[in-house]
Amino acid sequence: MNTISVYELKKITNPIIIDIRDNYSYNISHIKSAINIPYYNLLNNYSHYLNKNDTYYLYCEEGRQSFEISKRLNSFGYNTKSIEGGFISFK
Repeated sequence: MNTISVYELKKITNPIIIDIRDNYSYNISHIKSAINIPYYNLLNNYSHYLNKNDTYYLYCEEGRQSFEISKRLNSFGYNTKSIEGGFISFK
């Protein structure tokens, strides 16, 4: 399964969290320590941003887009997990 709950994520020390929402949404509010790589940037340039030795935790607004891109990135050999419920699960 390539998802993780907010509860499980909080147990991880220094997770690499990627906000795949647009820059505007990220600038309004985001998870502390998350970096912003918008969906299409990550999808089209994943090898520029990711390496296969790290685990990445992705989120979008509600969790659907991050789930889809996580599945795709994992099929390319990367280790990603989608945060269940997306950003709204943190509110």
